[in-house]
Amino acid sequence: MPGYVIHLAVAERYLEKHKSKNENYNEFIEGVIYPDSTKIKSETHYGEKSSESNVYEFLKEHGLNNSYERGYFLHLLTDYLFYNRYIDTISNDIYSDYDILNDKLIEKYNVKLPEKVKNTVSSKEGQLKILSMELLDKLINEISNYDLDELSLDIKKDPLKWTRMRKLKRL
Repeated sequence: MPGYVIHLAVAERYLEKHKSKNENYNEFIEGVIYPDSTKIKSETHYGEKSSESNVYEFLKEHGLNNSYERGYFLHLLTDYLFYNRYIDTISNDIYSDYDILNDKLIEKYNVKLPEKVKNTVSSKEGQLKILSMELLDKLINEISNYDLDELSLDIKKDPLKWTRMRKLKRL
């Protein structure tokens, strides 16, 4: 799963681009962080693992009726696209990459860390092995451009397109 800072950067950028949606900021952010703040991620991600997020199942159960649900949906969408469009390989090195990139993402996307996650976010120096800032910029900008209402209609029309997971190479 992308780390909290990536999810929060997507959320900040989304809220900046979609001001007309009048989201409740705190509820939206709470929805964004909730799926990763539980122990049983298979339940909160509607898939066996958080890397197998099922956005269609979420929409069937919840919809997008409030800012919390919209933030939650954005989280699952970010996970889905991260694993289906942006990375091909996964290993424990990805967690080190998160730590290396966290400070840069916080600064660039004006990420405000909620109190609940502050103690779980780390920073360090080092060599990136899987991710790059360019890759994350692309991901953050693509996902934040989506109109969540339009996208939810597309997902409901063609759920197969949004429920097939490709196999990631695990190292």
